[in-house]
Amino acid sequence: MPRPSSKDRLLDAAAEVLLTEGAESLTLEAVAKRAGVSKGGLFYHFPTKQALVAAMVRRLTDAFDDALARAGSRPGDFLRAYVEATIPERHTASAPADRLTAGLLAGVLVDPAGLEPLRARFAAWQARLADDGVDPAAATAVRLAVDGWWAVRLLGLGEPDPELHERTRRYLMEAIDRAVRH
Repeated sequence: MPRPSSKDRLLDAAAEVLLTEGAESLTLEAVAKRAGVSKGGLFYHFPTKQALVAAMVRRLTDAFDDALARAGSRPGDFLRAYVEATIPERHTASAPADRLTAGLLAGVLVDPAGLEPLRARFAAWQARLADDGVDPAAATAVRLAVDGWWAVRLLGLGEPDPELHERTRRYLMEAIDRAVRH
C-alpha cells in the first residue's frame, strides 16, 4: 500500500486531535505536533485553521461522493446509494468516522463560513435525489429521514436498538421501491 502523502498525514493527525482531544483542541500547533512536522511544514499545506478544516470537510464529502458515484442508473438507485452510504445495514457502535464527523462539524460550527462548502454539497445531493426517477417529495422525505437518523447516530440521541435499526432501514428501502413503482 502506498505511503500517505504529507497532506494526508496532516489530515489524519488533525482527525486524531479531534477524536482524542475534541474540537476545541484543534489548533495548527496540535496538528503539527501530532504529525511530527514543523509548523512551517504544516503551513505549506494549510496556512490557516480554516484551510485545514475545509480540507477535512472536503475529504469527508469526497468519500461520500465516491460512495454515491457507485449508484446504478435505474430509478431510485441514487437514493438507495444515499441510504447505504449513510446508514449501515446492521446496527454498529459509533465508528471513528462518525465521531470524526461529529467533531469536525463542531469545529466547522465555530467558523460558520466553513459550512458553505457543506451546504453546496448537500444542495447538489438534494438536486440529484430529486432527479432520481422517484417522486421528488418521496425522495426528499427519505433523504430527510436519513439525514435525521445520521444526526441521531452522530450525537447519540436515542438511537434505535439493533433490531429496530434493521427494520427501519428496510422500511426506508421498501419506501424507495414503492415510490419507484408509482
